[in-house]
Amino acid sequence: MKQPNISIIISTYNSEAWLEKVLWSYEAQNYKDFEIVIADDGSKEPTLNLIEKMKKEVSFPIVHVWHEDRGFQKSQILNKAVLACSSDYILMSDGDCLAREDYVKVHIDFREKGYFLSGGYYMLPMDISNKITKEDILSQSCFNLFWLKQHGLKSSFKNNKLTASGVISKLLNRFTPTTASWNGHNASGWKADIIAVNGLDERMQYGGQDRELGERLFNYGIKSKQIRYSAICLHLDHPRGYKNQESINKNLAIRAKVKSENLKWTEFGIKKG
Repeated sequence: MKQPNISIIISTYNSEAWLEKVLWSYEAQNYKDFEIVIADDGSKEPTLNLIEKMKKEVSFPIVHVWHEDRGFQKSQILNKAVLACSSDYILMSDGDCLAREDYVKVHIDFREKGYFLSGGYYMLPMDISNKITKEDILSQSCFNLFWLKQHGLKSSFKNNKLTASGVISKLLNRFTPTTASWNGHNASGWKADIIAVNGLDERMQYGGQDRELGERLFNYGIKSKQIRYSAICLHLDHPRGYKNQESINKNLAIRAKVKSENLKWTEFGIKKG
């Protein structure tokens, strides 16, 4: 089998209803030369069954990378997924982010040696997240602002993310005050660069572990490009039971050290010690 042009890592944990919607969003992509690598942080049987079912129903290859549930260990499973990617270019997203039909193509078009790409997401409320069906995804109606407003979405400047295109999206990308950081729900880069900084720091649990990877990539000499108004994904709502201040504080301390000591490599990444 020939190597795909891009490997897409999708993280998940016991959230098969959302994961199924996300996988249908990749079936709707207008760029087809990709594989999906599911980074599964210890899900139970319903997720495994869904993945086996979807392998038969979608047109792209799915690789399932799983480890035993030991609490929130997303950094560990992402590193295992990086090694499982067969392409030399990697896009990372989450099992709660629906990709618009041009999402993968945007990452392909903007990729460049010496850079990683930084996208964002559009957060949907729970009621709309629940209403979206497979048909709404395959027809792309759930990415249509008129459809979303019919289903209760409020007006906001953020709605520009859904409607901007061409010159407008380029201008918004250029002038957004948001830093072009590595965002785990929508970022891509060269596998060789991720390996060169030893992947994610596995000491880090919830809160900024994706940003920290980007900060080491910056220290390594990689620049970033902002594509938050071009690469569009809809974030499905969910509770965050794993969020805790202790983990966030620990991660902030690790990131402060990366910055003050200009660290490019973590001893707690893909290669240990």
